[in-house]
Amino acid sequence: MRKPAQLIARQAPININDALLASLTPDQVHVVVSIPKQRAFLMVGEQVAIDSPISSGKLGHTTPTGSFSVREKDPSHHSTLYGDFVDGRGRVVRAGVSAQIDSAPSGTHFAGAAMKWFMRLTDAGVGMHVGILPGYAASHGCVRMPSQTAELFYNHVKVGTPVEVQG
Repeated sequence: MRKPAQLIARQAPININDALLASLTPDQVHVVVSIPKQRAFLMVGEQVAIDSPISSGKLGHTTPTGSFSVREKDPSHHSTLYGDFVDGRGRVVRAGVSAQIDSAPSGTHFAGAAMKWFMRLTDAGVGMHVGILPGYAASHGCVRMPSQTAELFYNHVKVGTPVEVQG
C-alpha cells in the first residue's frame, strides 16, 4: 500500500491556459470532474482552460456521479453538517464533528467548517470548494480544490453552468 506522501507526489500540479482563460465568459464554460483521475477541468468546448487536482468523497461518502449544474454560489459558505464544537469565546472544544451524529458538550455550539468559493451541485449539500488535498479521495462527498483554482472556477462559472462528474 502506498503512503499518502507517495500519492501526493504523483498528483500533477495545476495547469492553467492563461490565454484561453482570459478570453472566456461564464456562458461558454462547463466543468468536468474525473473521480478516477482526481482532477477537475474548466472547459470551453473541448479545450481545457484549467486542469486542477481535487480530492473527492471517500468510501462511505462518495461524490455522486452524473450530470449536474451549479445551483448556488457562495464565496464564504459554511457547512451545516460538518465542523467543530466551540465555546462562547470561539475556542474549539471538539474538532471534526458531525452535526447529525455528535452531541455538543455543555456550553458549546456547532460551528460549520469553512467552504470558501462554494459552488453547490446537489440539494444534499455536495459542491466544489477550497479544501485539503491529501492526494486521494478524502472528503465527505464534496469536490475539494486548491484555493487558487477554486477561486478561478468560482469566478468563471455561473449558476446553471453544467458540471459532469465522471466515476
